[in-house]
Amino acid sequence: MLLGEFEHTIDDKGRITVPAKFRGRLAAGTVLTKGIDPCLWLYPSDVWSELSEKVRKLPLTDPKARNFSRQVFGGASDAVPDKQGRVILPPYLREYADIDNQAVIIGLYDHCEIWNPERWRSLQASSDNDPEGRAAHYASLGI
Repeated sequence: MLLGEFEHTIDDKGRITVPAKFRGRLAAGTVLTKGIDPCLWLYPSDVWSELSEKVRKLPLTDPKARNFSRQVFGGASDAVPDKQGRVILPPYLREYADIDNQAVIIGLYDHCEIWNPERWRSLQASSDNDPEGRAAHYASLGI
C-alpha cells in the first residue's frame, strides 16, 4: 500500500528519488504519465496493467474514451527505479505538471501522484479551509 506525503528534489538529470517506503512496491517497474489534475501519476507495473485492461475494453467509437487513452497512454513513460530508488521524470511530463527542482510525492493506495509543491499546498489549503464542503463531498461518494 502506498501512503503518505514526501517532498523530494529533482536532480540535474530529471530524476526523483522514490520514497524508501514505496521502493519495494515499485521495484519491479513503474509507469509514469499525465494525471487528470496538473500532476503526474506513478503506477506500479502490475496496477498499470490492470488499468490498461480496463481502458482496452472501452469502445473506440467513444470520443471521451479515445481522449482518455491519448492523455494517459500517449504521454506514458515506463522505468525501473535505479539502485538509489530514482526514476526519471521526462521533460515533457515535468513541463505538464510544472515541476522544476522540487516535487511532492503522494501515496494514493495503489499509485502515487507527483505534484509541483506550490500547487499541492494550494490544493490542500483549499480543502483544509472548507471542512463542511469536504464532508458533503465525501457523503456524496458514500464515505
